[in-house]
Amino acid sequence: MKIKDLLSKEGVSLNQTAADQNAAIDLMVALHDKVGNLNDKAAFKDAIVAREAKGSTAVGMGIAVPHAKTAAANKAGLVAITVPSGVDYKSLDGQPSKLLFMIAAPDGAADTHLEVLSKLMTMLMDQSFTSSLIEAKTPEEFIDLIDKQEDARDKKSSGAEAAAPATTSSGIKLLGVTACPTGIAHTYMAAEALEQAAKDQGLSMKVETDGSGGAKNVLTDAEIKDADVIIIAADKNVEMGRFNGKKVIKASTADAIHHSSDLIGRAVKGDAPVYQHSGSVTSSASLDNESAGRKAYKHLMNGVSHMLPFVIGGGILIAIAFLLDDYSLDPSNFGSNTPVAAWFKSIGGTAFGFMLPILAGFIAQSIADRPGLAVGFVGGALASTGATFAAPGGDIPSAFLGALVAGFAAGYIVLAIRKITDGLPAALEGIKPVLIYPLCGILVIGLVMCAINPLVGALNAWITGVLNGMSSGSIVVLGAILGGMMATDMGGPLNKAAYVFGTAALATASQSDQTGWMIMAAVMVGGMTPPIAIAIATLIFKNKFTEGERKSGPVNFIMGLCFITEGAIPFAAADPLHVIPSLMVGSAVAGALSMAFKCTLMAPHGGIFVFPVVGNVAMYLVALLVGSVVSAVLLGILKKDVTK
Repeated sequence: MKIKDLLSKEGVSLNQTAADQNAAIDLMVALHDKVGNLNDKAAFKDAIVAREAKGSTAVGMGIAVPHAKTAAANKAGLVAITVPSGVDYKSLDGQPSKLLFMIAAPDGAADTHLEVLSKLMTMLMDQSFTSSLIEAKTPEEFIDLIDKQEDARDKKSSGAEAAAPATTSSGIKLLGVTACPTGIAHTYMAAEALEQAAKDQGLSMKVETDGSGGAKNVLTDAEIKDADVIIIAADKNVEMGRFNGKKVIKASTADAIHHSSDLIGRAVKGDAPVYQHSGSVTSSASLDNESAGRKAYKHLMNGVSHMLPFVIGGGILIAIAFLLDDYSLDPSNFGSNTPVAAWFKSIGGTAFGFMLPILAGFIAQSIADRPGLAVGFVGGALASTGATFAAPGGDIPSAFLGALVAGFAAGYIVLAIRKITDGLPAALEGIKPVLIYPLCGILVIGLVMCAINPLVGALNAWITGVLNGMSSGSIVVLGAILGGMMATDMGGPLNKAAYVFGTAALATASQSDQTGWMIMAAVMVGGMTPPIAIAIATLIFKNKFTEGERKSGPVNFIMGLCFITEGAIPFAAADPLHVIPSLMVGSAVAGALSMAFKCTLMAPHGGIFVFPVVGNVAMYLVALLVGSVVSAVLLGILKKDVTK
C-alpha cells in the first residue's frame, strides 16, 4: 500500500485561506466527509478538537498534522490543504502553518494503513519536499510529488537494509525510543528527526517507534547492552525497566522534532544520567521534573481504573437484587429475601468485595512493578476486614481510606525491600521476586495495617458519622460542591477527585445508610450535565456557536446521557472563561437537587443505562434536566455572538 492509496485528488485542496485553527479544521473535516472516510462528521471533529486541546498537532516548520483515531472514521484516510498565507495553528515555534494534513483512523485501523501514514510523517521532515508541496498548482501535481518522494525513499531504504551496518568514527552507539498518545504523527516524526540528526553528525542510530500499529524496530537486549546512550522521546508511558543501568536522556516528542541536534549532541558528550529503575516497568518516560503530586495522581488513577470494573459490575448486580426482591417478606434482609435476589446479591457482593484489594494492589504495582501487586492486594484486604493486633480476624474496617494508605505504603515498602536486598549475591536474584519480596512485603504491610486500621477506621467512622449527621441543607450543599467539581476541569484532577470521593462513598453505603449512594448519584448527575447543556445551547442559542460547533453539538446529548463528561471539552477549550463557569453552575444545581430529592445510585458509572437502578429516578431526571437547562441558559447569556 502506498500513500496515494489513502489520499485522493478529491481530498486535496490547495491555496486555501483559514482565519484560525478551527476554520482550518472545518476545511479538512469537510474533505474527509466528502471522500467518504467518515460515518459521523460531527463526532470526528469532536475527536480532532479534543486531541488539539491536549496540545497542538502543529509540529513546526510550517506543518500541522491533526489526527484522530476514532469510531467516527469508517476507514483510514488522509486529506491535505495548503494555506500559502499561513494559519495560526498554535505551533510551538510560533510560525504559521502552511501545509496541513489531517489523518483519520478507525479504532480498528490495520497496521498497514498506519505504517503508510507513518511513512508520510517521516517524509515531511524534508523541508525541500514540503516547500514543493506548498507550491503545488494542482491536486494531481501534489499527489505526484508525494508518490515520487515515497518511491525514492523506499528505494533508499531497500539499499540501506541491504548494506552492512554503518560504523562511526566516534564509536558512540546510540539508541532511541519515540512514543506519543495517538501514535500516528509525532512518534514517527520524532524518530525521523533523531535519525537524521545522528546522520548529520556522522552517527548511526536505531530508533524504536511505539505507534498505533504497535512497537516497530524494537530494540533487542543485546543492542541495549551495547548502547552508550539511549534517548527516550515520549509523551506517554514506555517500558523503562530494560534500560536499567544505562545512560538515558528523557525528552518529549516535540523536543526531538525541534531540538534533535541538541539531544544528539548531549548524547555524544555523554551528558546523560544513569537510569536506575525503581518503579513500574511501564513507568513514565516523561520529563524528569515530574512533580511528586503528579506521580501520586498517576499511581492513584492506576488503582482506580483497575478497580472500577469490579465496582460497576458488582454495584449494578446488587442494585438488581433490590429491584427483584420483595421488601415485605423481611425488611431487615431486603435484597436477599427471594432466591433470585439472593443470587444476584451474592454475585454482586463478591465482585464488590474485590474493590479495596484491587485498588491497593494496583496502586502498589504502579509504584513498585509486579512485586508490589501481591503486597498491595493483601494490604487492601486487611483494610477491608479491619484487622488489628487485638483482633486479627477483623474489627475496625478502614475501608477506602485504609486501602489508599495500604496501596501507597505497599508500593514504597517493596521499593525499600528491593533497595535493602540490592547487595545480596547474584545467585539469589531468582528468588527475590518469588520469595523475598512477597514474604517480607506482606509481613511488613500486615504490621502496618494492623497498626493503622484503628486510627484510619476511626477517621472513616467519623467521616461517615458527619455525613449521616448532616442536615438536609448541608447535604444539599455537599451535592452542589461535588456536582460543580465534576464540571470544573472535566476529566482533570478536580473531576477525578469528586468521582473518587463518590466511589469511596459506595464502600460505606448500605440499605440502612444510603448517604453513600446519594453522594454517588450527585456525582454522576453532575458529570452528565455539561455535555447535555452544550447540546441544548447549540440548538437554542445558535448565534453563540460556529457552524461546526452547531453541527457537533447534538452529539453531546448522547455523550451526556452516557456519562461522558469529556464531550464538553472542545467547547470549554474554545471559550473557557464563559463556558466553564456556566457548566459548573448547572452541574452544581443538578448535584444539589439530586441530594435534595434523596436520589440514590449503587453503581459508579453507566449514565442512562443504570437509571433503572437509580432510587427516585423521576426526580433524578428532573435534577438532570434542570441543571442542564441552567447551564444552557447561562451559556446563552455569557457567550458572545460569533459574528461579533
